[in-house]
Amino acid sequence: MTESFHPIAGGAAVAREDARPYDRRWLLVGDDNAWLDGAQAPGLGQLDLSLRFGYLVIRAPGMLRLDIPLDVIEDDDSVERVARVGGQPVRVVDEGDLAAAWFAEWLGTPCRLMKVHPEAGAVAWPA
Repeated sequence: MTESFHPIAGGAAVAREDARPYDRRWLLVGDDNAWLDGAQAPGLGQLDLSLRFGYLVIRAPGMLRLDIPLDVIEDDDSVERVARVGGQPVRVVDEGDLAAAWFAEWLGTPCRLMKVHPEAGAVAWPA
């Protein structure tokens, strides 16, 4: 049986081995830059996530598909931020206004999609 991985922390699972490197690669943060988990953003569990042609493909009922590139070289310091996961500061990269608007519409709350920076080190995700 294949393990399940959660590309968006606290969100829906992808049951494919090639999703392993992307497990909890992305997270949503609120206006205070704190991680929104599945309890705070229950719509995350209702997403349909897949990996296709180098993209994380995100679908939700009544929404246009959102494609996020899987592997991008992070060379633009202007999009780097620090998010909080529990009490831990985590170096992240903002995925932009389109992704923020998409998730804010889907979840009904202002939020931004962030990617854990490849040089951030291990994140201590709360249980």
